[in-house]
Amino acid sequence: MAEPSASSSASTLTLTDEALVEGLITLRDCLRWTASEFHLAGLHYGHGTDSAWDEAVALTLGALHLPWNVDPGVQEARLLPMERARIVALVRERITSRRPLPYLLGEAFFAGLPFSVDERVLIPRSPIAELIEHGFGAWFPMEPPARVLDLCTGSGCIGLATALYLPTCEVDLADISSEALTVARQNIARHDVADRVRAVESDLFAGLEGERYDLIVSNPPYVDERDLATMPAEFGHEPGLALGAGDDGLDIVRRILREARDHLTDDGVLIVEVGNSDRHLEAAFPEVPFLWLEFERGGQGVFALTAAELDAHAASFS
Repeated sequence: MAEPSASSSASTLTLTDEALVEGLITLRDCLRWTASEFHLAGLHYGHGTDSAWDEAVALTLGALHLPWNVDPGVQEARLLPMERARIVALVRERITSRRPLPYLLGEAFFAGLPFSVDERVLIPRSPIAELIEHGFGAWFPMEPPARVLDLCTGSGCIGLATALYLPTCEVDLADISSEALTVARQNIARHDVADRVRAVESDLFAGLEGERYDLIVSNPPYVDERDLATMPAEFGHEPGLALGAGDDGLDIVRRILREARDHLTDDGVLIVEVGNSDRHLEAAFPEVPFLWLEFERGGQGVFALTAAELDAHAASFS
C-alpha cells in the first residue's frame, strides 16, 4: 500500500493544523502532542502497541522512517515542516478513521523484523513470535525442523520469521486468499528468502497434497461471533476472512485438527493459536491433552500437539 506523501498530507491540513506544524518544532514536541491527542480520542491499542504513548512513539518514528531503537537523543532534533506536516496528518487520520497504525505506515514489526502490511492481511501480533525467537527449542532441542508450514499465513510473518531465525529450514506459506499471498510474496522478496520460502494458495491443506512437515504453525481465524460483534472499530479494517470462524470460533481449527496429521512427520508438532476461543476448544475436546503455552511478554490461547497425540485422539477430531 502506498504511503501518503508529505506533500499530499500537508495539503489537507486545516488552518489549526497549519499552526500546529509551525509550533511543533522537535521530535519531542510531536511525541508529546501525539500522545495527548490519542489520550483524548480514546483509541484502541491492539495492533502492536498497548498505550497512547507507545502508539505515539510508533507513529512518529514510523513517519520519519526511524528505527524503534534509535538513540533517544534524537528527540531533541528539529524536524522539517514537511516532516511535521506528515506526523500531524497521520495523527488526524488515525483518530478520524480508526485505521490501525500499521496500515497507515504500511509496515508492522513481528519478532523484531519488519513486514509490509495493508488491509489485505491481518496485522502481525501473535505471541508465537516468542517461540520463533527461541527456535522452537522446546520441541527441537538438537536440530531445527527441516520443513515448516505456516498455515493461514496472511502476510507471511510467522513463516518468514521462522525462516530468518532458522536459516537451514524450508518454509511453505499457505493461505486461501490470493490477495494475502500477494502481500506474503512481497515480504518473501523483501527478506530475500525465495530460495527457501514459497507461497501456496490453498484452502488449509487442500493444495498441499503429499507434503509433510516437521512443524506446522498456524494463526487461523478463531474469533467467535460474540467477540466479533463487540470488537473495537480498529479491527473492522482487517479482513473478516482472517478473523471470524463461526459461532464458537473453531470452524477452521476443527478442520486443522482433523487434517494436520496427514501432513506431519511422525515426530512432527502442530502449534495453533486460538486466542479467547481456548475455552471453547477445551469444552469441545475435553479428552485431548492440549499443551497450553505460556509467554514472557503475554498472550494466551496457543496450544501444541505432537503427531503421536493427534494419532491418539484422531477419533475425537473426526
